[in-house]
Amino acid sequence: MSRIGNSPVKLPSKVEVTLAGGEISVKGPLGSLTRTFGSEVTIEKDGDTLTFKAANADANAMHGTVRALVAGMVKGVTEGYEKKLLLVGVGYRAQAAGDKVNLSLGFSHPVVHKMPKGVRVETPVQTEILVKGADKQQVGQVAAEIRAYRPPEPYKGKGVRYSDEQVTIKETKKK
Repeated sequence: MSRIGNSPVKLPSKVEVTLAGGEISVKGPLGSLTRTFGSEVTIEKDGDTLTFKAANADANAMHGTVRALVAGMVKGVTEGYEKKLLLVGVGYRAQAAGDKVNLSLGFSHPVVHKMPKGVRVETPVQTEILVKGADKQQVGQVAAEIRAYRPPEPYKGKGVRYSDEQVTIKETKKK
């Protein structure tokens, strides 16, 4: 039995949840998220809590997974998610312009990355990028795509990195 799946999800007062035919829709101040689940786990709404029950013993793995995903959806529509990226290198800059971010990463051309619907980008400083949104998976995916343009290299540490990422610097070749 999943221990995570046994704990109920508490709903804040600003959040509305709709359950219909294996689909859950969570609506809050930062937007709405919808996800479809199979019939392995049943979700029951009782006042301001959601409880999860596995249909059979084979569904125990999905029991905890579904509960964690729904808890993430509730957190996303109330608080939101954020990933912070740092640009390390001479001349590396970022500039947010609407739903796009313009990156100067040492290439002969500027890189323009378009944000998907539901994800916002901010650049408080030229060398910092904040990716924000309600969907945790989408925010992480966009941050990974931006980082993939120029991942940190191991000799000088130049590139795009997460704010909490530790880059191990290699020693250069000796004669």
